[in-house]
Amino acid sequence: MIDPEVETVALPSLPLSDKLQAGNKQGSDTMFVLTRIARNLPKFLPQMSICRQEAYIGSRSIHTSCTFNRKEDVRASLPPIDDGTEGEKSINVDAIIQTRDDMFPTGNTMNVLFNGIPFSQVPICNIRVSRNNTIFTMTEAKTGEVKLIRSCGIEGFKNTRKGSNVAAQATAITFGTNAVRKGYGTIRVRIQGLGPGRMSAIKGLQMAGLNIISITDSTPVSWWPPRPRKQRRL
Repeated sequence: MIDPEVETVALPSLPLSDKLQAGNKQGSDTMFVLTRIARNLPKFLPQMSICRQEAYIGSRSIHTSCTFNRKEDVRASLPPIDDGTEGEKSINVDAIIQTRDDMFPTGNTMNVLFNGIPFSQVPICNIRVSRNNTIFTMTEAKTGEVKLIRSCGIEGFKNTRKGSNVAAQATAITFGTNAVRKGYGTIRVRIQGLGPGRMSAIKGLQMAGLNIISITDSTPVSWWPPRPRKQRRL
């Protein structure tokens, strides 16, 4: 069916060879016009107001503020390196050491008495330090039985605050107070891991009234480690 509203132009009745020649000529003229328009299109497009408006709207929608603001929010949520707790930079745990030889154990250390208790029978306070949390456990020296346990999460700190030095010191004070109530006065400290709460945890145990006679760093060291992870991007 032919649409009556569309104006049609019929070619005059010519022989077949003439019709083919006329069609080829009309097609070549059309291609010439289209090629010329395509070549001149970049010249007059910027002069059209519609194109300028679309280009303006497109440039306004491209921005990177959201991405940069998201990175700033992540940095703001991280805990600071030092919250100003006492003992974070240095603590007075070496006050009882008189000579340099007293800093390291000897063959007779296990038989030395501390408040009437041999060194080999003194309870051990294990401190597990990490970037995300600090965990305290009190164990027997011979059997390894756990008597007390406390962590920053149990203390009430949430999310990234569990790994801060403030959380470690507050948890250590509570843990030390409970240990003193149960009769633990003299202890040995064995600390493992790296994190913000290493020094603050020991200071908190001192503030609770515990007598620390030795500190052992049992952090594992891999001499031939695998390839480390990439640095975290913030």
